[in-house]
Formats: sequence, structure tokens, C-alpha cells
Amino acid sequence: MDYLERIQNRPWRAVYKVIITIQRAVAIFTCIAIPLMVVYQVVLRYVLKTTLMGVEELLVFFIIWLYMIAGSVASEQRNHIECGILTLYIKKEFSIRIFNMFKLIFSTVIGVWLCRWAWWYFTYSLSCWKITEVLRIPLFFAESAVFVGFALMLFFTFLQMIDCIRDVITYRKEARAE
Repeated sequence: MDYLERIQNRPWRAVYKVIITIQRAVAIFTCIAIPLMVVYQVVLRYVLKTTLMGVEELLVFFIIWLYMIAGSVASEQRNHIECGILTLYIKKEFSIRIFNMFKLIFSTVIGVWLCRWAWWYFTYSLSCWKITEVLRIPLFFAESAVFVGFALMLFFTFLQMIDCIRDVITYRKEARAE
């Protein structure tokens, strides 16, 4: 069941929907923009025998945003790449749920730590206001993607951790009732 289906509180449901909508719009936009820019550059370079300075610089902005937003989309959809070797050896259902709960607690702690460093990088980038060589675009717009991406990943990991803790508590209550 999707997290959106479990939210009963309407304001939180609306906030969650807005976050997902913006996140997916940015992901779709960058997925479309990157190939178009590459095709545009190839046509200019090999067909028209000319170049447009700065396309690579602009492309880097979209690539960074796509990378970080794709990570947050994977967190939201719970499609992480993971190596579940320990779960092969755990036989009891309750033990698997406890293991997943601790895994998500550790992921949340690491996410908070990474978000803290990303916030520091975000404020540093804002204070320095570095610009690109050719197009003179502030690098802050690309570097801010790191904080936004980690913040979204932390948000969705935190929600998943809460769901997992509720699942463990519910499973334990049901086991006691039987």
C-alpha cells in the first residue's frame, strides 16, 4: 500500500502530493532536457559544423539535478538497490521485520548526517556564489540539488521508517492476540 493511501490527515496528504508532483516534474523535465541538449549539440557539431559554447556547462546542471532527484524518486517509491544477504539467513517473519526496522533507523541516522553536510555545502555555495566559465550561471543552482535531493531522500526514508516501526508494533500485537 502506498504511503499516500495511508495518510488520513488532509493537509499532510496535500503537502505529500505537492512534494511528489514537484519531484516528478523535475525528474521528467531533466529526463527530457538532457537528451534534447545532447542531440542539439551533436546536430550543431557534426551536421552544421559549428559549436555552441557552454552547452556542456548547462548540461551539468541538468545531470546533477537528475541524479539527485532520481535518488529521491527511488526513496519515495521504495526501489532502493540493496544487497539483502542477511535476510536470506533470517527465517522468522518477526525477525525480518525487526531487521528491516533497524536498517531503516540506521538509514535515517545516516540521512540526517548527510543532510547536515549537504546543508553546510548549500550555505557555503550560497555565500561564495561561484559562476560557470562560459555562461556565467551561478553554480549554486546545480550545487543546491545536493541538499534538495538528500532532504527528499531523508524525508521518504523517515516515512518508511515510521511505517516499518508501526508494522513491527502491529505484527507483535497480532502475534500476542493469537
